[in-house]
Amino acid sequence: MRPFLHVARREDWEAAQSTGSYAVPAGGDPFTHACHPEQLPGVLERFYAGVPREDLVLLEVDPEGLPVRIEAASDGAGDFPHVYGPIPVTNVLATRAVP
Repeated sequence: MRPFLHVARREDWEAAQSTGSYAVPAGGDPFTHACHPEQLPGVLERFYAGVPREDLVLLEVDPEGLPVRIEAASDGAGDFPHVYGPIPVTNVLATRAVP
């Protein structure tokens, strides 16, 4: 499986660096949402339209060893990676500003 992306709130990512892992399920889901690079524009539009970009950070995640499932979005927007468990900070290949 190729690396995928996760849009994180900067404060959550900073906290994860102290604890060694990141796990922030959204909307009461039992998993952390992620996307493939080509899905990022739609994710930003649907879920982060009103959030200041400086409050966010984009994580590039190596899926190796993670409990990842590729599952269909409930709104029919496509198949997305979902991580069912914490993401060790060592699986984060890079961080960058959200476009």
